[in-house]
Amino acid sequence: MLLTTGALTVSSPDAQGDSARTETAVATSAGVTESVVRVKAPLPASFGARPAACDWLSYLRYRSSSGPVASADADRVLVAQPGILEGAGAFDSVARNTVTRAAEQGRHIEFWALDRRSNCLEDRTGIASGDQHTAVDYYYRGKKVEGRTFAGFVGNDKLGWMAKLGIEQTVRDEYDLLAAELPDQGVRKNKVLCGGHSLGGVITGYFAAADFDGDPATTADAGHSQCAGYFALDTTVSTSLGDLSGSIPDDTNLPDVGLGYGVVQAGLDSGVLPRSLSAPVLLNPETMTLLAIAGVGALQDPGGEADLPSYLPANTNIEATNRFLFSKDTATFLTGSPAVKDFRLTNQAVLGSLMDDQSVPLAFLQSSVGFFDGGPITDKNFPAANGSSSQPGLFGTEYKAIPAVPHGPLYTWRDYDRVGDPDDPGYRSSDGTPFTAAGKEVTDIQELARSMAAQPLDFTEQYFPTKLVTDLELSTSPQVKRLVVHPDGLTAHPTLTVLAGDGLLAGRAPADLHPVIADGYQHLDVLTAAPVQNNGLPEPVSTALTEFARTPR
Repeated sequence: MLLTTGALTVSSPDAQGDSARTETAVATSAGVTESVVRVKAPLPASFGARPAACDWLSYLRYRSSSGPVASADADRVLVAQPGILEGAGAFDSVARNTVTRAAEQGRHIEFWALDRRSNCLEDRTGIASGDQHTAVDYYYRGKKVEGRTFAGFVGNDKLGWMAKLGIEQTVRDEYDLLAAELPDQGVRKNKVLCGGHSLGGVITGYFAAADFDGDPATTADAGHSQCAGYFALDTTVSTSLGDLSGSIPDDTNLPDVGLGYGVVQAGLDSGVLPRSLSAPVLLNPETMTLLAIAGVGALQDPGGEADLPSYLPANTNIEATNRFLFSKDTATFLTGSPAVKDFRLTNQAVLGSLMDDQSVPLAFLQSSVGFFDGGPITDKNFPAANGSSSQPGLFGTEYKAIPAVPHGPLYTWRDYDRVGDPDDPGYRSSDGTPFTAAGKEVTDIQELARSMAAQPLDFTEQYFPTKLVTDLELSTSPQVKRLVVHPDGLTAHPTLTVLAGDGLLAGRAPADLHPVIADGYQHLDVLTAAPVQNNGLPEPVSTALTEFARTPR
């Protein structure tokens, strides 16, 4: 369901003067009130020069419209850490679904979707215009929006302060935010449920084991003393990256952690190593912005014929990304023909091709939002052939599909809840395998568009701190091991683990987790799934979170 009332009125923290906290209403829809909260929390001087906006912490606050206004009076507060390359906006659907489900049972809970501090570098002016052409002109052609000119995507030379933005500061930020928003430690200990998605589960593990006053003998400040329980969404609450195989692409600029902690840190400090994680195709600020722009088009005119592929400027980065995402085989990738702009697609179909598990070839970006419609479909055998076992953790296991006829029919998008209907053509691969089925489709494409384009905090994370992931990969180094002060904090409270049936841990979840399995879900679906599924039942992730929040601690 789209937002029905309210407007985006968020202003930059730069303009907040001496206020230590701001809260701005975003919208109210279907009994859920959303706002964006910013809390001033300056970094230590040792981090060096940085934009003023980066001395603020931000989160999206979702609460029941009929519930208490004060967070401390809520029955529970769920606080969620995002995954890699992920922002607070990615939690939009699961947050709404969970708050709504609890309210139906007479309980008022809040869901806080956290933004990492580095998201302060993002400029959403073009996206917030609500017009796709305006957004493209703003980010890629230097045109002004409301008197503002885009300053450009931030280069490594201006990210020196991020060289120190690792796991220690990340968990400190969560602690400082909780202490500022819920000053009573007893309230935090009894009402807050701490968790996250993907990498957010590992961050939650370090938070649970952390000590925040420098004295291990005092435990009121310990991470586990800020939570009544933990939740993990297609991840585990741990201090290891071992369960997240496939969550980090192979071709990122991640430095070789075999160099050791000291060498890696020196490289980050000097700028010899990149301070922000990126890859030459799709996973960099310039191309990740395209995901939100595609979302704008789907909101603006879902069934209208898209001109985005032709309207985008021609440059090497965008061209390589388009070829990677929209080539049916290696020959097409190498020649660039036919290109995505040679096909007639609706705005919904453009977004679907960028995010659907039968289209995008990166498992950690996949959601199950329906399927192409309107014309012949063929196998997408690049970068991996359908039916092969090539890197399933990275590419996923679903057969990939692509429109077959350039300059032909207008390809539309069949939303998740229309897959399997009597008029569904039931597209199949060349080997006879159905590309999809109703039980494999769980996310509404318009809800996904809303999460990507209509939130004041981004769905994606354009500037992911390299140090955060190198710290976690160097978890056995003394500099990182010292952060695990209270290892028993990991098991101090009950943990809810919800896994995507076709996600990163599919078929290899540790036996002692006793997880809730969301059948047919991909890695992102645990965040984006629609409130009612094709089997007529309520969405299982939010259902499990609601039940977990209801259980006395």
